Amino acid sequence: MNLPLITRADEQGERIAIVTADRRFTYSDLLHVSGQIATQLLNGASDLQEQRVAFLIPSGFEYVATQWGIWRAGGIAVPLCVSHPRPELEYVITDANASIVVAHPSFAALLRPIAEAASIRFILTSELLPAQIAPLPEVDGTRRALILYTSGTTGKPKGVVTTHHNIQAQVTSLITAWGWSPDDRILHVLPLHHIHGIINVLTCALWAGAECHMLSKFDAEAVWDRVAEANLTLFMAVPTIYAKLIAAWEKAAGDRQIALSQACAGLRLMVSGSAALPVQVLERWQTISGHFLLERYGMTEIGMALSNPLEGQRRAGYVGTPLPHVEVRLVDESGVAVPPGTPGEIQVKGPGVFLEYWQKPEATAKAFQDGWFCTGDFAIVEQDCYRILGRISVDIIKTGGYKVSALEIEEALRQHPDIQECAVVGVADQEWGERVCAALVLQADRDLTLEAFRSWAKEYLAVYKVPTRILTIGELPRNAMGKVTKPAVAKLFDS
Repeated sequence: MNLPLITRADEQGERIAIVTADRRFTYSDLLHVSGQIATQLLNGASDLQEQRVAFLIPSGFEYVATQWGIWRAGGIAVPLCVSHPRPELEYVITDANASIVVAHPSFAALLRPIAEAASIRFILTSELLPAQIAPLPEVDGTRRALILYTSGTTGKPKGVVTTHHNIQAQVTSLITAWGWSPDDRILHVLPLHHIHGIINVLTCALWAGAECHMLSKFDAEAVWDRVAEANLTLFMAVPTIYAKLIAAWEKAAGDRQIALSQACAGLRLMVSGSAALPVQVLERWQTISGHFLLERYGMTEIGMALSNPLEGQRRAGYVGTPLPHVEVRLVDESGVAVPPGTPGEIQVKGPGVFLEYWQKPEATAKAFQDGWFCTGDFAIVEQDCYRILGRISVDIIKTGGYKVSALEIEEALRQHPDIQECAVVGVADQEWGERVCAALVLQADRDLTLEAFRSWAKEYLAVYKVPTRILTIGELPRNAMGKVTKPAVAKLFDS
């Protein structure tokens, strides 16, 4: 059978699907080019049979056409992050056991050596596509569609596998809850290796038959310029982006401020997620834009689970109630459901919940309790609304909308020749939610500046994982069992 996403696109015909800085693409364009890419990927085969295809392409039409081409050829899409250094890209490609790597020419020098070393087929998006589209396979909804890598408490990122049915459930739930229609036009400024950008924005827009306007990268002035054109209906971002937009607005001339605020008022919905939204940011944005941001809660493994209402009262500091077709409960340490007003771990069940961690059956089994996914997030229900209290694990840091593992960062930092021991923590921060900070015990008679440290770390870690503050100390605080006490480490950064 044809995937519903493809069938629905076929019905849209010449309606606009993707808008980039220099061109507009119709749904017909997207179907034609993705069909050509699927043919190229198949290379004479009848079906990729869930082979993993890793791809590194900036935000834009080529990204979408490649993702759809992978799905239409029967493959599993493994999107890579444009800001990741070689070790992180190599880890994902190897862990997913990708059989094909697709790259934009600007990433050829980075990815080609990885592909060649592993004898993986390598394709550049600049290569000539087949003129004729081959017969494409029937792709059932139960097939694996996507692997997104997310940091876990065990250190190295795990591949979160979702099926086409999982994606359909996530998307249709949001389309119902947030009132998507073919008349919508959304500005896409989010990373496309992350569920927020892939599902909530891109796939929801294309499922609805709407227009997705894509910027190649986030730039506050460019976003405000697009908002000023006054033809958008939706905008979704992380708190860090809203903080940057506020800063840019405050620097603007008075007449431009008035024009931008008026243009904002023309949008029907603005959403914030992927990290806790500081109340000060929410209130300042409301003053500037007239919008009380809709805050929601979700994660890579479950899609979105909770949301403030499209219509009706939204509450600052709360993430609302369960979305359509999503079950949510709070449980205590024994796994027993707790009554309203009592804190507990969020557990989620529903058709949008992921299939498995890629090739990690033990981790998958451990993540579920009686069919409920254990999120590791702590919350409380007050007046029928959920309020997130934080992570159960101190080793997960949420910074700028990303969830990162302190253990993974520590593992990388230990490779530095001057670092004897280290402890990485998240410290509360107005702009980033949490700032990644590292306490370091250096080798004898060594010194390390923040600038030199960060320059070194960027060779091993994505920039958002690199600590922005460091402290050099004589020894790490430990408990009676010799275990590093992370709360005590975090307090070192209070001064």
